[in-house]
Formats: sequence, C-alpha cells, structure tokens
Amino acid sequence: MEYAKPIAEARRYVANAKEIILKSKLDPETNTYRNKKYVRIAGGTLWKACLIALDAVFGVSDGKGRPSIEKYKEAAGKRDRKLQTYVSTGYGIMHLTMGYDGCKDKKVCDTGLEYANRIINHCAMLCPADAS
Repeated sequence: MEYAKPIAEARRYVANAKEIILKSKLDPETNTYRNKKYVRIAGGTLWKACLIALDAVFGVSDGKGRPSIEKYKEAAGKRDRKLQTYVSTGYGIMHLTMGYDGCKDKKVCDTGLEYANRIINHCAMLCPADAS
C-alpha cells in the first residue's frame, strides 16, 4: 500500500512500537522487559518504519522480488555514508536483536527506538518535501 506521506507514516509506526513495548511490562529490578513476544513485535514494527522511510528516499522495494538489506545499505552508501551506518546498525538492533532474538534488555530496546528515529529523521531531510 502506497502512502501519500511516508515519513509521517513511518513516525506513526514508531509511535505504535512504543505502545507495543509497554505491553511487555518493564521489570525495574532487572531493567528488562518481561515478555519477549512484545519485544519481537516492536522490533519488527520499528524496522518496518525504517523501510517505509528508506523507500521514500531510495525506492529500493520498487522492482522485482523482495529487496535485501544489502540493497538498502548500497543505496544509502551511494547517497550518504552516515545513513548507511544508521541502516547497518539499526538493522542489527531492530530486526535481528529485537525482532528475531527478542532481546528483552531495556537499553537495547531504547537504542532500537533511537536508531529508528535517526533513520527516519535522516530520510526526512533527503526525501522530497511532499513526502514528509
């Protein structure tokens, strides 16, 4: 589904991920979330937000087949090295560590949120004004 304002849509996904992670309930004693399920869902939601923003700038998902992370890294690297670093690190944190592993550590989840915002904000600067 195409959205008229992909950056705004990406930010909505981040807001949803914040709500999802709160459902996991933080254990203040260990500073970890209690339910891995919600951490995984939030990580996937954050990564999807980043893909929406990246596609607004690079259009990597246009074309045949499912794009790999390598295509996103390559596209970001051609345009902006800083964004390429954000994409690489964000992929590792949001998609792999949170989404697959379900790492319940609060610091990891906070870093995932931070990197999602970095990627989206950077894409907002690079994409056309009508896409924000």
